[in-house]
Amino acid sequence: MVDILCSEGGRRQKKTKFTQKQGQYLAFIHQYTKVHGVPPAEHEMQRHFDVSPPSVHHMVINLEKKRLIERTPGMARTIRVLVPARDLPQ
Repeated sequence: MVDILCSEGGRRQKKTKFTQKQGQYLAFIHQYTKVHGVPPAEHEMQRHFDVSPPSVHHMVINLEKKRLIERTPGMARTIRVLVPARDLPQ
């Protein structure tokens, strides 16, 4: 687990924890969005990580449940990473 201490408006918030694999997904989503101007689709994450479609979908659902990302249901390419870029793995 990676512990990240997030702050908002100078106030300390609770630590956000994510696994190494979750961190890899977060970093990929962030970098892909930065390079392409839009977030990746699940099939692009599947290809990048060489995993099955259900594996990617399960990861996205878990990241959303942990409030590490947010997305708009029913709309493609709306994933937004909520972890500050400086706290993502390189």
